[in-house]
Amino acid sequence: MAATQRTCYACERTFDRPRARCDCGEPLWLPIQPLAEWPPDPRVSGSIWRYADALPVAQPPGDLEPGGTPLWRTPSLDAYAGARVWCKDEGRNPTGSFKDRGSAVGVAAALEAGYDRVGTVSHGNMALSTAACAAAVGIDCTVLVPADIASDRLSAIARFEPEIIRVRGDYGRLYHDALERGRERDIAFLNSDVPRRVAGQKTLALELLEAGPDLDAIVLPVSSGGNASAVWKALLEVRAAGLLQDSALPRLYLVQAAACDPIARAFRENETIVKALSEADETIAYSIANADPPSGARALAAVRDIGGVVVSVDDDAILAAQTRLSQNAGIRVEPASATTLAALRKLTARGEIEPAERVACVLTGRGYGEGGAEPETTVVDRSDLSTAL
Repeated sequence: MAATQRTCYACERTFDRPRARCDCGEPLWLPIQPLAEWPPDPRVSGSIWRYADALPVAQPPGDLEPGGTPLWRTPSLDAYAGARVWCKDEGRNPTGSFKDRGSAVGVAAALEAGYDRVGTVSHGNMALSTAACAAAVGIDCTVLVPADIASDRLSAIARFEPEIIRVRGDYGRLYHDALERGRERDIAFLNSDVPRRVAGQKTLALELLEAGPDLDAIVLPVSSGGNASAVWKALLEVRAAGLLQDSALPRLYLVQAAACDPIARAFRENETIVKALSEADETIAYSIANADPPSGARALAAVRDIGGVVVSVDDDAILAAQTRLSQNAGIRVEPASATTLAALRKLTARGEIEPAERVACVLTGRGYGEGGAEPETTVVDRSDLSTAL
């Protein structure tokens, strides 16, 4: 596989130069690469680099060691969830979320390609993760955040000393603006669903398949659709290698907060594309409140290919599930992660998941602790972004 090659899941067009999106408008990813060995060498353990043969870049010098997070059997949650529950605790990653998997691979690829600056568009975990990974290998980082970002998130991101630009205007369009401006300014933007980030995040599913006890289902929060795409890609690569038959692949269930659920709405309406929400209500699951998900259609395709559904849960259900995770299982998560347990409870009540089935709830992050002083930042309008970078 050429290091720069990209393919479109939708129209199957191939590009030989690095780019994030196809001419048809859909996101690109690296070509499907059947796994050569499964499971990996048992003598190699620990991080995402355990799956080196499945990754597009070698591990760089430094401390980029995400992955290897625990998958816990949590029988104390079975009665509440209505099924046999395992929890994949992605809060154990270095900056506290699954984003470290994609950031590590993306930053390593940027370093290998000769970039001296990376960037991302994020209001939380991805900004924190990208800045931390850039600091670990000694390259600069720019993060674009909404102008109204919460101060605790801003303080956490600032600890890694990236350039922080707070942007007023359409946050959904900022994803595309950043990719365009990055090409002009020689900044490798590692946005939510770019190919290298998806390549790193697929290791989450590889770990589930390796450690999971014949899982029947995976429940995953969905925002941009990038992580859902990564899980799908891993399953496709395992399937392409003939290592697991379709009947042995776990079904994929995606969950959104009801206040901002464009992917779930499209699924309910049997659409193949996801329409951006012109207005979305506020939700405690702030991390997954994406009204215009750039990989929304790819997330829908993933669910329909693997089997499963997309559901939404309201804030009361999310809070109740968050409490159960902490009080019953002793696991601290942010509200976006608790959506998985809330969704599983809803799915079993509807009879879509049976009580005897083995289900992995992916807890994507632990959230934010106490912040420090608010850092100095630049605030610009989206239309003025080119002058700020």
